[in-house]
Amino acid sequence: MSLVRKFATVASGTMASRVLGFTREMLMAAALGTGPIADAFYAAFQFPNTFRRLFAEGAFNAAFVPLFAKEIEANGMDGARRFAEEVFGVLFSALIVLTILMQLSMPLLVSTIIAPGFADDPEKFDLTVKLAWVMFPYLMCMSLGAMMAGMLNSLRRYFAAAIAPVFLNIILIGVLAYAWWQGHDGREVGYGLAWGVLASGLVQLAIVWAAVRSAGVRIGFKRPRMTPNVKRLLWLAFPAAITGGITQINTLVGTAIASTQASAVASLAMADRVYQLPLGVVGIAVAIVLLPELARALKAGNDREAANLQNRSVEFTLFLTLPAAVALFVIAEPIIRVLYERGQFAEMNATPVVAAILAIFGLGLPAYVLIQAFRPGFFAREDTRTPMIFAAISVVTNISLALYLLPRMGAPGIAVASAVSAWINAALLFGTLVKRGHWGTDRTLLKRLPRLVVAAFLMGVALWFAADWLAPWLQPSSALAEQVLALVAMCASGAALYFALAFATGGADIATVKRAVRRGPKTPDTLNPQ
Repeated sequence: MSLVRKFATVASGTMASRVLGFTREMLMAAALGTGPIADAFYAAFQFPNTFRRLFAEGAFNAAFVPLFAKEIEANGMDGARRFAEEVFGVLFSALIVLTILMQLSMPLLVSTIIAPGFADDPEKFDLTVKLAWVMFPYLMCMSLGAMMAGMLNSLRRYFAAAIAPVFLNIILIGVLAYAWWQGHDGREVGYGLAWGVLASGLVQLAIVWAAVRSAGVRIGFKRPRMTPNVKRLLWLAFPAAITGGITQINTLVGTAIASTQASAVASLAMADRVYQLPLGVVGIAVAIVLLPELARALKAGNDREAANLQNRSVEFTLFLTLPAAVALFVIAEPIIRVLYERGQFAEMNATPVVAAILAIFGLGLPAYVLIQAFRPGFFAREDTRTPMIFAAISVVTNISLALYLLPRMGAPGIAVASAVSAWINAALLFGTLVKRGHWGTDRTLLKRLPRLVVAAFLMGVALWFAADWLAPWLQPSSALAEQVLALVAMCASGAALYFALAFATGGADIATVKRAVRRGPKTPDTLNPQ
């Protein structure tokens, strides 16, 4: 299977999850708006979700995957299975202890870390604590599931791990539909969503567990022991967890700071859902596929193949991300209006604030995606310390800017802080790879990148005029079907224009894209014809 087809396999599952996520967010916006119950739910869910991405997905995709892949190369499937059992015993035991401690400490955590701004509103604070109690065990399910997903990715079986997150949105959509049918009030909707999150964690774990067994790997529980392999994993995992979850750290920091302003938490969460679509479909898919492929190439001593993988991944991500970033910046308000402006959301007149946040996130989108493409260049070489240092610099920048800008700009100030810190992180990662000689100059990438930028800019100009021309159909007074058709027509036309310009100017070549889908990543010129 070619590199691009592997990206597409992961991206297809992510796309399904994010599209259903839009549906979920539209229903939640109509049911809860950006009011206190929405603030409480998003803050409570952000905590276990951030832990999951930091200590499960981030750590395991950065530390476990290269080690597991090397075990397969060195000792075959039996050695890899023994390594997985050692890790599973330690991970399961640690998660039990962590979950108990967090549940007992939840009121303190909400008042100091999750949402300190809620302390002045006893009702909102109490609801956040109770929702967090229900949802925190989701972390345990998803952490074990992340380990299973890492094994599947190392075995080049990407689909089950990519499709499992779809069930979070399916279950929550079902909860919202049932609440609408039964006429539940906002508080009942909040509790229903919290129990739905926990149920989805169990379902996702069952899916990847079954897929691992189907792949021929049966993991038994072993008494937790600090074997040399486990010690090596933990040594790599701690900085990798921080580094791999930098976006989530920044989001958690932003949530805590935003909790001091009414409706800011929900506004940030709703804008975050929109920009997560291109980030998840492109950036995260590339990171998931690139890490095991890069680790294998370096293990085999194939530096030329490793360099090609890195350059083609950056080319692929920017080819798809640049137009998405421009579109989010130029037509943020029509997007938010069509997706969310109904029910409680419309009554709160939340569109201008959420649209401003989304436009700023759009400016940071290329940086968020490039971070996903640059980090595997360190992780595959078992260097998790350097990206951790850069992540720490990014977090300090984010906190400082967020605290300075929130009183002056409101919630959009937090988005500015997040985008600036992401660009700093991306620049540090890339500069270090080049300095160490781990990123060779690629003439094709240098030739194509400016042309892609020009194509995206021209598309943005066209979208600006299209939004003005279609304004009568995009107003809240228009029927929802008219709004949706106008937005879809505008996005489809913009995409068609961008791809036409990209291919016409030489920013991309359709023949090599077709070959990339058919051929494997072994040939350095797969996406790089001279």
